Amino acid sequence: MGKGKHKISNWKQYNQVLVNRGLVTFWINNHATKAWYFLKHHGHRGRGFIFSDTAIETVLMVEGVFKLPLCGLKGFLNSVFTLSNVLLK
Repeated sequence: MGKGKHKISNWKQYNQVLVNRGLVTFWINNHATKAWYFLKHHGHRGRGFIFSDTAIETVLMVEGVFKLPLCGLKGFLNSVFTLSNVLLK
């Protein structure tokens, strides 16, 4: 492994940068939370849809980024919504 390009002189700032690498930030707007569930019936026989297209697209994007299995993805998104105080049904 080669040497770094420059000598680190501010260790406090360098350590904070390393900590900030692991931060995960989600912005959840009101439109997304209001449109999370599919409110109307599709008009055909059978059970109606539960989740909207917005919810499904959001979950698939998060799954694509973090490559989580379904159970892990469900727990991850539940914790994100719980930590951000977003109440879903």
